[in-house]
Amino acid sequence: MGKPNFSDEFKRDAVAQITERGYPVAEVSERLGVSQHSLYAWKRQLAKVVSGEGGVWRCEEVPPSWTVWRLS
Repeated sequence: MGKPNFSDEFKRDAVAQITERGYPVAEVSERLGVSQHSLYAWKRQLAKVVSGEGGVWRCEEVPPSWTVWRLS
């Protein structure tokens, strides 16, 4: 069995559950069947995109509201 390949949309939605909706990482991890490590990695990658450092996703794919959680 290979490594699952999650879409960028799935990753953004998973991170939004943590950063915008306030769900605990452990709960999101269990509910979605994704490791906590992956969720933290996706969150770091999105923060890099928001800050302009690049990353897996292009900036236009990141909702503007995510700049709020990065700065707070």
